[in-house]
Amino acid sequence: MTGRSRNTSFLVEQSRSGLAELAVWTILLLAMFLAPGRHQLLSEIAIVALFVLSLDLIMGYAGIVSLGQAAFFGVGAYSAGLVAIYVTSDPVIGLLVSAAAAGLVGFATSFLVLRGSDLTRLMVTIGVTSLLGEIANKATGITGGADGLQGISIGPLLGLIPFDLYGTTAYGYSLAILFLGIVLARRIVGSSFGLSLRAIRDNQLRASAVGIPVNARLVAIYTISSVYAGVAGALMAQTTQFVSLDVFDFHRSADALLMLVIGGTGYLYGGIIGAGVFKLIQSVLSDATPQYWHFWLGLLLVVLVQVGRTRVIRSIANLLGLGPRQISPQANDAKMSQPR
Repeated sequence: MTGRSRNTSFLVEQSRSGLAELAVWTILLLAMFLAPGRHQLLSEIAIVALFVLSLDLIMGYAGIVSLGQAAFFGVGAYSAGLVAIYVTSDPVIGLLVSAAAAGLVGFATSFLVLRGSDLTRLMVTIGVTSLLGEIANKATGITGGADGLQGISIGPLLGLIPFDLYGTTAYGYSLAILFLGIVLARRIVGSSFGLSLRAIRDNQLRASAVGIPVNARLVAIYTISSVYAGVAGALMAQTTQFVSLDVFDFHRSADALLMLVIGGTGYLYGGIIGAGVFKLIQSVLSDATPQYWHFWLGLLLVVLVQVGRTRVIRSIANLLGLGPRQISPQANDAKMSQPR
């Protein structure tokens, strides 16, 4: 077997979906019928999971630490709202415009993020988010300023399915976009491009020495990540039909990082696990102890760190078939060489 065919088989194995994943998505789909009173919460979890996935793409696979993902989330949210008000109420068109706007901003700011160390990147990403938030605050004639962007009206999905007050359409819509995002992200990280990102994450100097265009790859994944975050922001704007300056707040980026810590980095489903755990705990504890739920969430994070979050979360994920593929090219060669 040639080296090219071995690598192709390895990449195919890396990007193959398992039956356990199909079962998980089936359960998420059945939740639409099994939990009719929780559709709004489920929709929020799906949107936040997509947002956390955008952070995982740059942090878990490329090693870019960021506290400024809210910048692209906010750009996507305001873009979707403005399109709905001034152009068309079609949610799909608004989603595409938001993705393009967030991607453009991500590409323009990626060159700043690539400079310096991780601490410098953190400061730059925070600064970009603060700058965009202040622009949205001052442009009251366009964004509504502190009052928020009001008057958003979203038409029926695909011209057939109207958005309802119970969040049923919103959940189905958000879940479908999350599924497409996971599928696309799996193809990205399982490709040769994704493998080169891991090489850059592990050692940039070595990756550059073997001929990988480090800066170009980082710009590309940062732009892709911003598109994901922009789509998440657009989903939030379309499902709630309101956008405020809160979309640019620092806590949104920090919460995304916390969710990624809870779920784990580098295997795509960490965002879904982290978002689900975080939002469910927030919902339960905020009802039980509205003033102290942050304390209990912080205690959970401390416990996860002390007992080894990676071992706990990844053991659960591997049990469900959602963990990272640990197949090496050598193992794949051995598998291919076995007699049939």
